[in-house]
Amino acid sequence: MPHNAKYRLMTPGPTPVPDEVLEVLSRPVRYHRSDEARGILRQAIEGLRHVFQTNQEVVLLTSSGTGAMEAAVVNTLTAGSTALVIESGKFSQRWSSLCQSVNARIHTLEVPWGKHADPQELTETLRKHPEIEVVFATLCETSTGVVHDIKTLAQVVGETSALFVVDGISGVGADRCYMDSWGIDLLVAGSQKALMMPPGLAFVAVSSKAWERIQQNPARGYYFDLCRYRDKLSIPDTPFTPAHTLIAGLTSCLSRIQQQGGGIEHVWERTEQLASACRSGIEAMGLKLFASRPSAGVTAVQVPEQIDGIALLARLRERFNLVPAGGQEQLRGRIVRIAHMGYTDALDVVTALAGLELVLYELRYPLSLGEGGQAALQVFANQADVQGRE
Repeated sequence: MPHNAKYRLMTPGPTPVPDEVLEVLSRPVRYHRSDEARGILRQAIEGLRHVFQTNQEVVLLTSSGTGAMEAAVVNTLTAGSTALVIESGKFSQRWSSLCQSVNARIHTLEVPWGKHADPQELTETLRKHPEIEVVFATLCETSTGVVHDIKTLAQVVGETSALFVVDGISGVGADRCYMDSWGIDLLVAGSQKALMMPPGLAFVAVSSKAWERIQQNPARGYYFDLCRYRDKLSIPDTPFTPAHTLIAGLTSCLSRIQQQGGGIEHVWERTEQLASACRSGIEAMGLKLFASRPSAGVTAVQVPEQIDGIALLARLRERFNLVPAGGQEQLRGRIVRIAHMGYTDALDVVTALAGLELVLYELRYPLSLGEGGQAALQVFANQADVQGRE
């Protein structure tokens, strides 16, 4: 592949960044304590509230999404606290590792990889263990492509005194999520997924119920002490040097979302359309989906048994500079994950399907060239017909 060949990024993070955002990121660095920088921070907070569908405080952290997860843990748990983690893949397991780091007592609700959490099992677990103080869940389990029924899970937790904490790093901005109306107490996200930014920013939205618990916690850490950040929001400012160049780019992304008719609702609908087309194309090629409840932001495809999944990914990159993601741990070589969130459009999806078809054909997988792309195009055509009649 020539070194200057077009790079086609289709991973569920990082995702492509719009040109106008790259232009903002290229501007000269300004002083981060200026009125200009504070005004940009204010815009970012308001834009994030819209994306999170919340009227609660939103804290911006200069870190990866894992930093926001750690902040959620160290601010709500102490040594000896009791937590429940809904584990359904590699990234939800991170909640357990973080809880262990503060010496909390951990119960796990184990969900097979590729499946979604059963609200009834959660109900039974909470009834059996009334001492549970915080429940940790995941909106989109990126490692499997599953989106959990967070609305129903939140209703179950809401019937107890426990806090409900959700990792929305891969889901926020792609999968529907209404923090306030669903009853989520802490919702964390990252910049490099559906929010169309490079890595480096993380976000935590906090409910009033969660703030009460956080304020009573004597061991909130230092850098990730959320009270330090909340105390600065009235200015608004941050307690430590922020990645303010990234925040400036973020405001451009958030403006892009808000300027579309319908705002985040329109973005969700558009992402769902891309997902529908991608899955139709995958199934038309004779391939199977891996997730029992697929996320709108990423499609996990089972690699046929006769195909080497590692070789498949390598060949996609070598032939077309097309970069989807592979599986992790026990799914390594067994699935391919194609993202369709953020700055992705219909032709990106068709291109990814075409590249996958050609490589599978070259690897002698039995298929008829063009069927995947045709099925996806038909979905887009049907959607255009519906929109034209509205």
